[in-house]
Order: sequence, then structure tokens, then C-alpha cells
Amino acid sequence: MSPASPDTRSTHAWKDAYVEHLLVIKGLADPSVAAYVQDIEMFIQFLEQKGESVATCDANAFLYFLLHLKSRGLTNRTIARHLSSLRGFFQFLQTSNRRVDDPTAHVDGPKLTRQLPEFLDVQEMQGLLAQPDTGTKLGFRDRTILELLYAAGLRVSEVIRLQALDIDSQTGVVRVWGKGAKERLVPLHPAALDYVRTYVQAWRPQFAPQHKVLFLNRSGRCLSRQAVWKNVKRYAVAAGIRRSISPHTIRHSFATHLLEGGADLRTVQLLLGHADISATEIYTHVQAGRLRAAHQDHHPRTRIKP
Repeated sequence: MSPASPDTRSTHAWKDAYVEHLLVIKGLADPSVAAYVQDIEMFIQFLEQKGESVATCDANAFLYFLLHLKSRGLTNRTIARHLSSLRGFFQFLQTSNRRVDDPTAHVDGPKLTRQLPEFLDVQEMQGLLAQPDTGTKLGFRDRTILELLYAAGLRVSEVIRLQALDIDSQTGVVRVWGKGAKERLVPLHPAALDYVRTYVQAWRPQFAPQHKVLFLNRSGRCLSRQAVWKNVKRYAVAAGIRRSISPHTIRHSFATHLLEGGADLRTVQLLLGHADISATEIYTHVQAGRLRAAHQDHHPRTRIKP
């Protein structure tokens, strides 16, 4: 296939083809695809204002775009996200023969400082879990969601897609469909399993289910990501947790508490569903603290008084 002509129609056709690639081939969730599209459309608009196009732009166009984002006061992390979205788009254009080159290949992104993940300590986590009123169907549903988020380190997008058949009560394992439709199996502790069993048998039927998903809203339809986020924030306030948290904070807490309990980084990587262990290395601050404590407790020189 020869490169298409650099007009607006081809540009939008290429974007549409990339969206289909993300949804069908890579299996990304709609919210992730929408975020990529938003970044790409911003770049397309920037090019059009400069009289350029996706078909003909070069590396300089990206440098000017990054400077433009910086001038708008965006953080380095947000700018890096924009560049990552565009890298994926232009790599697709090259591999699909819509462009002969990838102009992002030699563009360096902004340097990022490593941020430690926000997590709850064990006492805070226990306080959060205790907030839903388990005497009501909504409260019991929310307690079950919190238990699963913490027991399996699930992403919010993963928990709202769960179906009852994804929970194996006999083996105590939940089957999770993560990013890119990748499957992983995560063991659940007995307390979480008990909540799931009771919810499925006693409470879920009261929602008059309209869908196969495990967790439903008042109308018996799929529970949204936004609803879970709002509930987590509401229960955090009720638990006296003053800083802002999200469902992902619970995922960070899951990983952190495993490492504090002695789990190794590779195990945590598998449980979280990270394709690359570098994504799991944000939790090495926990291992570093444990190693220091072990060193102080067991190295013979630490017992020698000066």
C-alpha cells in the first residue's frame, strides 16, 4: 500500500483505523482508547493550525508540539503521556504502510521524576473496608467490591467486568481479564470468597440483573467506573482518611502489603498483571525498607557498640 495523500480525509481515516486496531487487535478498553484519541486529535489540530498534516509531519513538528504543551503549563508526566500516545499512533502508521517512517522514533520525551505510589496502611485499609452498610444490597455490593479490589489487586476496569463464572469458589481463584485482554489467575483469601459467595447467592438477585456482570447498579445494569470511584472516595471520607484516594490506591495497597509481608517482586508482578517488571519496580521502596531492617537485625557489625 502506498502512503495516502496528506489531506484531512486521509488523516481522519488513519485515526479511525488506529482506533479499530486498539479495540480489536490490542483489546484495549473504551476509556483507554478514548484517552489515546483525545491526545491524537489535539496533535492533529495543532498540525492543521501550522498548515501541516499527519502524512507529512517530521520530528520537528513533535518538538514544537511538546513546547506548545509546556507553554500551556502541562506537567512533564502529562506531556510524556501525549508523546506516548503519538508514538503508538505513528508506529501503527508505519507498520501498516501508511507512512514510510516513524517521525517519533528520535524524539526524546521530558524527564520524569519517579513518584512513589500512594497507598493505605493496614489499619487505614481495615477502616475503609468497614464503612459499607452490609445490611443493605448496595452496601453489601460495595463491601464485596472493596474486598475484591484489596484481595486481588484489581483495576477498577477489571472488577466491573467480572462475571460470576470468573470466580472459582472451589479453588479460591478469580480469573481476571486485564489490559490487552490478557488473562491472569489471582488467588483470593477466604474472607473475600465468603463475601463473593454471599453476594452472588443472596444479594445480587435483588438487583433484578439485566447483564451477566457480577456487580450491578440500582437498575440491574453494569456498574460504571465512575460509580466505583465515587463510592471509594465517599467511604474514605467516612473512614477518616483525609487524603484523596481512588480504587487504584487500593491496588497499590495490595502490592505494598504483599511486599511488606515478604512476597518477592516477581510474584507481585504476576498478581498485578504487569507485562514488564519495570512497572512493578515502583514498589521497590517497600523492599528497600525491609532490606535495611533485615540488615540491621542480622549483620554482625550492627551489634557492635562504638
